[in-house]
Amino acid sequence: MSATEHKSANVTGGGSLAPLAITLTLAMLPWPAHAWQATHAPAPAQAGSSTGARVSLDRVAAIVNGDLILQSDVEAEQRLAAFQPFNDPKPASRDELIERLIDRTIILQQMALQPQTALSDADVDAELSTLRKTIPKCAASHCETDAGWEKFVADQGFTTQELRDRWRQRMQVLRFIEERFRMGITISQQDIDDYYQKTMIPAYHKEGMTPPAEATVADRLQEIVLQQRVNSLLDDWLTSLRAQGTVRILKPGEEAP
Repeated sequence: MSATEHKSANVTGGGSLAPLAITLTLAMLPWPAHAWQATHAPAPAQAGSSTGARVSLDRVAAIVNGDLILQSDVEAEQRLAAFQPFNDPKPASRDELIERLIDRTIILQQMALQPQTALSDADVDAELSTLRKTIPKCAASHCETDAGWEKFVADQGFTTQELRDRWRQRMQVLRFIEERFRMGITISQQDIDDYYQKTMIPAYHKEGMTPPAEATVADRLQEIVLQQRVNSLLDDWLTSLRAQGTVRILKPGEEAP
């Protein structure tokens, strides 16, 4: 597929490269397959248990330069759409979710070659605090309270710690991308104002909610606009890395080699 197909502003755009400018704004990253297996491996059969008990096994959805993307990663990615501040009403297809995970797996592989300094807990806390204010549906759950936020996160099938871990990793990816691509890109106050007026306010009004004051989410909006600007640069880079590597997508029911 053409690498230019993902330049749409829609998070579920249909190209082989997912629209990372928006996707990376909120989408968390898949757990490595070996980490999933360590925490989700079936428990040993207990004495007296039926030897005919059925065990549900995770399946491989894609292989990216030897790294596995599991079906559970795809399902988690789908549920994480709830944390998209202005998500597309049309759910992403399985193929689109897999393509999105492939792109971020490639980025993680490149990050491993260039270790970064760790993010502070305070930085992560600040990002999550802003996130709670920028999800329209979250306002209905009273996410300004800890109890409301915990319930909203749990309703999506995650614990707050799981979300925190994924968000920290997401922040590290964004920092890597910004350091690599943002040189020479300037975001003006007018750019932030336009996004707030034309995207954020309509999204809140659609949910029947009052949007937060622009000043309280300005940093977040600046980040989103910046990601949109680096989109084309990121597109070319990912296209090149895909061509150099090996990516295989498995069909449902197909066994991994």
